Amino acid sequence: MGNIGKTVAKNLVKGNRPVIIASRKIEDANALAEQLGSLATATETAEAIKEADIIVLSVWFNTIKELFEQYAEELQGKIIIDPSNPIAPDENGGFKKIIGDKESAGQLNAEILPKGAKFAKAFGTLGAVSLADTAFQTPEKSVLFYATDDNTIDCSVEQLIADSGFDGIKVGGLDQSIRIEVFGDLHEFGALGRTVTVAEAKAKL
Repeated sequence: MGNIGKTVAKNLVKGNRPVIIASRKIEDANALAEQLGSLATATETAEAIKEADIIVLSVWFNTIKELFEQYAEELQGKIIIDPSNPIAPDENGGFKKIIGDKESAGQLNAEILPKGAKFAKAFGTLGAVSLADTAFQTPEKSVLFYATDDNTIDCSVEQLIADSGFDGIKVGGLDQSIRIEVFGDLHEFGALGRTVTVAEAKAKL
């Protein structure tokens, strides 16, 4: 129910994709579902995980371990999408990385993945404003990068990205996920600095 989660849900509904919205405060989930219309429903977190095929974890990086432990059984067999960025506010009004400089949220979260779940890093390469403003861009769509070690879910991840109004480009396995997290060379708030089209993205890879 953060800015990224709300935006992803709105974009998917715009792309005619049904969504299930969950929040620790069910009244917040209900309010967003009502706003989004008939393609959106709201329910408790455990029930949402049971019903959904793909779970987008729109939570802070430090919360993911807690969710994995609490819902380990429900997450078995699910595709888990992790948009998280391992950052926190710094003393200068900006943000700082809260893990090692050479560590990535994608690799760390994959190490604690519930048994039987499948995992991809995606939907975290743009800030919420760009994620909202550049969805379904014409004539050429903007790109969302993703990374996964599991080739069997590539099509599912790319379809989810397409339904949200973007072109999906795989950067490789999770050893490349650091590139698509904040400060990475393929992140809006890193060396890339902006949204890109497919042709521009391929020139950067």
